[in-house]
Amino acid sequence: MIELLFVACLSTAPDECRERSLVFTDISPMQCLMGAQPELAKWSAGHPNFEIKSWRCRTVSFAERET
Repeated sequence: MIELLFVACLSTAPDECRERSLVFTDISPMQCLMGAQPELAKWSAGHPNFEIKSWRCRTVSFAERET
């Protein structure tokens, strides 16, 4: 599993940030890196009150997702 992990902050309160993630089961880390910006743009379109401050792709195991 590959996780696109990103930090989204409220546009009206830039100090109020949350860590969010999108999990993919059928892509490689390189595909995540290449496709991250379009996925983040889709997320942003659905969450107009937030700005994405940073992002990264990482491999994640089922054990990590359960905690």
